Parts: sequence; C-alpha cells; structure tokens
Amino acid sequence: MAHTEKETYGSYPTDAFDNPPSGPVGVHRGRRSLAVRVAPFVVVIVVAALAGLLAWGIASGELNKVPWPWAQQSAQTAQGDQDRQDDAAADDGDDTQADADAQDDAADQGEADGQDTDGAAQPDDATADEQQPESQPEQTVNYNTSVRVINATGVNGYAAQQSGVLRSVGYTSVIAANPSGGALPSVNVVWYQNETDLATAQNIADTLGIATVEQATGIADPIVVVYIAAQ
Repeated sequence: MAHTEKETYGSYPTDAFDNPPSGPVGVHRGRRSLAVRVAPFVVVIVVAALAGLLAWGIASGELNKVPWPWAQQSAQTAQGDQDRQDDAAADDGDDTQADADAQDDAADQGEADGQDTDGAAQPDDATADEQQPESQPEQTVNYNTSVRVINATGVNGYAAQQSGVLRSVGYTSVIAANPSGGALPSVNVVWYQNETDLATAQNIADTLGIATVEQATGIADPIVVVYIAAQ
C-alpha cells in the first residue's frame, strides 16, 4: 500500500532540541582591546625599521664599527698572538747579538795574541813603527828670514825691484846686492841653506816666478836669489 501521508514537523515526537534556550547560543569572542589590535602593526613597523637599519649598516660599513663583544675578544686574542711573536723575535735578536758579541770577543782575543781571525800572525806596534819611514818636520814659510837678491842681469835696479816684490808679500828682511865675484849659476835660481828653509825658498821662487830651487852651502844668507836674466 502506497505511503500517502506527508511527514511534517509535528509528525515527530518532541525532544530536548525542540525547546532551545533564549538568547545567543554557542561560543562568541568578546571585543579585543585597542593595544591588542594595534600590536601587530607596531611589530611590523619595528621589524621593517630594524631590517632597513641593518641593510644601511652593511652597505655603509658602519656596522663594522660597532664594538661587538666577540670582536673585542678576537682583537685581544690577535694582539696577544702579536705580542708573543714580538717577544720571540726579540729573543732571537738577543741570541744573534750575543753570538755576534762572542765572535767579536774572540776576534779581539786573537788580535791581543798577535793573530788575526784567520790565524795569521800580525806584527806588533813596535815592528810596524820601525817599518814606517820617519816623518819629515812640518815646513812653514818664515817671512822674517834674511833674503839676499843678487842682480847679475846687467839691468840697473833690477835686484831692488824684485826685492820690493818680496816685501809686498810680507818679507821683512830683504837685501838687494850685486855679484861679489863668486861663481854664478846658469839660470835664475833660489838657493837655500838648510832643510828648514825649503818651504820659504819655494814660496819666494813662486812669488818671483823662478823655476829652479836648490840647496847650497857657503852662501851669505839663509836664502839667496840670483838673477842671471831679467824676467
């Protein structure tokens, strides 16, 4: 037999769900405070600012200037290593200097024993002094020595003229004379009597333009100038 009745709400028996309580039913969130709602935006802004500051520090190099604690510890470690290396180098330098000093002491001892560093005997100071020629006494020009200028040229007044030249350079005792009958040289000459008069005779020859300077004995004065020809 066909089912012809239409089921409706009233066809079912009533139960606890047919009498719901009044008012809202279920779980509902209360209204959040302003701080809770604003906090996410603040966090985003702070994170963005920190990211921008970090990027600027890396790009400009300012980040490397920040005294990070681990960077200071690394610098102290590197300084300690450098100090240890410097101390080691200083110790090596002291050892090298000590070796050099020891070698110098050995060389000095060898010289004191009369030997050089190769073992060859060295002459003592007395032997070396004997081998050196005796030094000649220092020659000085004596402007006060007696000088005689002899005129054998036949030119009247020539000896007086050349005597004036010597006086003009500082000689104080110059005599002009004629030949007295002794032997005459073949050229103009400056004769000197002693070795100590050599420097003075050479100075007179240079002053008068005479090329020949000779030592002679038996002359009347310490230095004698003989003119055979006028210059």
